[in-house]
Amino acid sequence: MFNNITVFDFETTGLDPQKDRVIEMAAIRIANGQVVGEFSTLVQFNGTLSPKIIELTGITDAALQHGFDEVTAFKVFNRFIGDSLIVAHNAAFDLGFLHYSLKRLAGRSFSNSFIDTLTVSRDRTFFPYKLVDLCQRYDISLVGAHRALSDVYGCWHLYEKLNQEARIDEYLNKLGFMPKYGPPKWKPDYAVLQSQENRYEERQTKSV
Repeated sequence: MFNNITVFDFETTGLDPQKDRVIEMAAIRIANGQVVGEFSTLVQFNGTLSPKIIELTGITDAALQHGFDEVTAFKVFNRFIGDSLIVAHNAAFDLGFLHYSLKRLAGRSFSNSFIDTLTVSRDRTFFPYKLVDLCQRYDISLVGAHRALSDVYGCWHLYEKLNQEARIDEYLNKLGFMPKYGPPKWKPDYAVLQSQENRYEERQTKSV
């Protein structure tokens, strides 16, 4: 399982997987530690992007016109991931969008096992836990954050670093959540929820 991996990321119109839509998707397929496939596309959207999303991602309404239609995009994406282990940073977000999109478009969900690099990071290191911060902490080059393909490669290299520290197997199908926000509104039936708190590094005070 851990030699057959797909790392993926979605950029979306908002935070609600039931109402909002995926506007960009990217994935890389890993076999025995090597990248063997890559898929990335913008996804057409029948609406107008908010200024906040345009500022965050750099994606415009005009650019989306050149993307795949939603049905085709998810059909290709679903075939690309196959039965592989899927990996994402803050996986609860991306898994929710994957579930509701597949249910709406194909009448079914997915059954892939998964690893959430955010859950692993909260256990092992200190706040902040955004992908860009963790990449900086682990000396990983991340150019073009908040574009799906850049984030995918950043997540893959973070996964490698975390797995080098200690085997990552124990985090299979674990989803961490902050008690003050509650568990995710949707999760796979086989997901194991884990309550977590942010950890903060103690600052050294200089003696006079």
